[in-house]
Amino acid sequence: MSQVKIVTDSTSDIPKRVREQLDIEMVPLQVIFGEETYLDAKTISASQFYEKLMASTTLPTTSQPSPAEFEETYQRILQKNPGSPIISIHISSAISGTYQSAVLGSTLLEEPSERDITVIDSKSASYGAGMLVVKAAEMAAAGESKEAILKEIDRISKDQRLYFFVDSLEYLQKGGRIGKAAALFGSILNIKPILSLDEAGTVIVIDKVRGTNKAMSRFIELFKHDFGNDPVEMTVAWSFKSEVALELAALAQTQLNVRNIRQTEIGAVIGTHVGPGTAALFISRV
Repeated sequence: MSQVKIVTDSTSDIPKRVREQLDIEMVPLQVIFGEETYLDAKTISASQFYEKLMASTTLPTTSQPSPAEFEETYQRILQKNPGSPIISIHISSAISGTYQSAVLGSTLLEEPSERDITVIDSKSASYGAGMLVVKAAEMAAAGESKEAILKEIDRISKDQRLYFFVDSLEYLQKGGRIGKAAALFGSILNIKPILSLDEAGTVIVIDKVRGTNKAMSRFIELFKHDFGNDPVEMTVAWSFKSEVALELAALAQTQLNVRNIRQTEIGAVIGTHVGPGTAALFISRV
């Protein structure tokens, strides 16, 4: 049986060393500053992006990969690994058109009905999708079947929880997520909206608290409600400034039954919308 091959896009925010170790194929989205276009996680790193973002007077834009880019990726994999099933996992279709591009790309191959390509809408973002991708790749490396991998992806997808808060409401306002008045009001009062994704993969506000310390405490309350004392694995993610995120992760480890912890940096595409200083936790049962 041919080994299952795993594909994702750059918004899954999986560190490069992990992608290389697990042979994960990554299709980048584009980040556009005026007339300059960069490939997320390929021609611009997260640190380079945040430096440019904070120096820029206007918000950059982002662009999803074309169906042709996915077609080329799938074709290249199949040429090297004839007959291998492909599982392609992507950012929520409620946030980006990347999933639809991947679906269309899979239909552009010659004799698509004879190709075994499963494209999955993670209904998540950043390492919420990345968690599914890494687990799929670990199982593929261990020789697990496509069916077993898809079953585990479905389990984690239903079980995982993610919460995040931003350092500044400016970027959510610039990106059209909240109104200008709300951003100004929130900044004056030091409001920290605790955000998540709903079952459809849409960004929602879970709660609003004043100050970082209260936000971190509320994070733990939410996760305790979700998981109790069940063993969990956790990934902490941040954009540009890691101090608050790592403090949050340390607090979570004292209150939750954490068996495994990973760290990652939020990349350019997600960073365009949340800005520097964002802290996020992604947790699922072991």
